[in-house]
Amino acid sequence: MLSIDLTGKRALVAGVSDDGGFGFAIAKALAEAGAAIVVGSWPPALGIFTKLLERGKMDESMRLGDGRKLDFERIYPLDAAFDTLDEAPPDVRENKRYKEQGDFSVRGMTERVRQDFGAPALDIVVHSLANAPEVKSPLVDTSRQGYLAAVSVSAYSNVSLVRHLAPLMRPNGAFLSLSYMAGERVIPGYGGGMSSAKAALEADTRTLAFEAGRRWGVRVNAISAGPWASRAASAIGFIDMMIKYTAANSPLPRPIDATDVGHAAAFLCSPLAAAITGSVVYVDNGFHAMGMAVPDGGDERAPAGQG
Repeated sequence: MLSIDLTGKRALVAGVSDDGGFGFAIAKALAEAGAAIVVGSWPPALGIFTKLLERGKMDESMRLGDGRKLDFERIYPLDAAFDTLDEAPPDVRENKRYKEQGDFSVRGMTERVRQDFGAPALDIVVHSLANAPEVKSPLVDTSRQGYLAAVSVSAYSNVSLVRHLAPLMRPNGAFLSLSYMAGERVIPGYGGGMSSAKAALEADTRTLAFEAGRRWGVRVNAISAGPWASRAASAIGFIDMMIKYTAANSPLPRPIDATDVGHAAAFLCSPLAAAITGSVVYVDNGFHAMGMAVPDGGDERAPAGQG
């Protein structure tokens, strides 16, 4: 039987701070396939996240299909806006939600992985990071600072993860990031530079696949997922409308589920996808293939004699 088997492999999923996003769904799917899981969590949300785990508030969502419970080997503080701790301004380093976390930079997390597990230590790295302080602003009204912040956290951070973590990867390692169609098509209201960040993320996926593949022998791919009502996505303000519109106009007329993305990620990070790199894989029920909306109340099937 052909199956996804990640037994003996370790995955780091950057961007898990609750059980409602794609990052958590991917971590769960990788664990279902046998991988050990470590996560990077945003410092302002880390305290609440760990308390929920300790108090058993997430026990139901942590349950795996075979009855096991998803267990995180480590939970590292990570603010991917900073490659090194020195880059974080004093007001961030002294913030009560940060100052007790130690080195929360990309380099700091990398060193913690090295200290905890040695090198090589990782087989899979998932980038599930996105933030835009002005996401509700049209692009034309987005400030330079807001635009650069969106690209920094949502796109450049993937470059940083590859540069820092690829040297810790075992042979045939895999990197994966999460994109969205706004990187190639206009999604009105998806502002603040996020559309530009997703476009950069996808372009970087191709370049990193070449450079990191030649230098470290790792694969680099991305998933372009359909809209999902995670807590982070809810900040856009019209996520429910996006989900309903996409479901109504997709070849498979249903909303996606986070598990759809998790399963695709498990495949792309497994040996079954050993020859797939530099790719952006759509997990959106085929919405990306549509050239026009389905007429309201109309029958999308071809008339008799023309099908």
